[in-house]
Amino acid sequence: MRPLIALLALLLVSPAFADDDALTVNNRLLAAARNADVQGLQRALHDGAMVNFRSRIGESPLLIAVKNGHPELVEPLLAAGADVNLAAVSGITPLMAAAYTGQVEVARALLAKGANFQVTDRVHKNAMIYAAGQGHTAVVRLLLDAGVDPNEIYDNDLTALMWAAGYGQTDTVRALLAAGARADRRDNRGHTALDIAHENHHEDTVTVLSPLTPRV
Repeated sequence: MRPLIALLALLLVSPAFADDDALTVNNRLLAAARNADVQGLQRALHDGAMVNFRSRIGESPLLIAVKNGHPELVEPLLAAGADVNLAAVSGITPLMAAAYTGQVEVARALLAKGANFQVTDRVHKNAMIYAAGQGHTAVVRLLLDAGVDPNEIYDNDLTALMWAAGYGQTDTVRALLAAGARADRRDNRGHTALDIAHENHHEDTVTVLSPLTPRV
């Protein structure tokens, strides 16, 4: 019985060693993405790491790099074939992360590689919503140039203009209005961007929107 048990143990353990080796090099890649370690990232890829390997919460090296503000890692990851639309468990994509953090050149590179600007995450937000809410006007303009409709209606009948107004992002509000965003649109509560700005006490934004919003 002992030789049989030993053989079974060997069969069970040996593949695990191979998996551990693969896991190690992939984890090195994730660590390099977190730590902005360009050389470590390139070594891990050279050693066979999977460029689209994901962490336990589904974050790829590309998403980790973008989320942590390491734009210098984006080009080598894209060159290695990183999937620009690979989302985490949360539904967050690299483009959403770039939009939230205001990394316009990273967003540009992702869009050039085919990043989907329409997809939403698990809380029904997309890149435009994140960029507008955070007041990253340059990213908003980039997304508009990529084909985002300035009057697209999102969850709860909100528009990008409403998101920007709700957070008092006056410069972004101006940019959206210049692109054709309509100030008369209403959300599912019947509120306009002006109403939303007013209820959140963003007086500068209210001043911009007041002349453009019809009175009921």
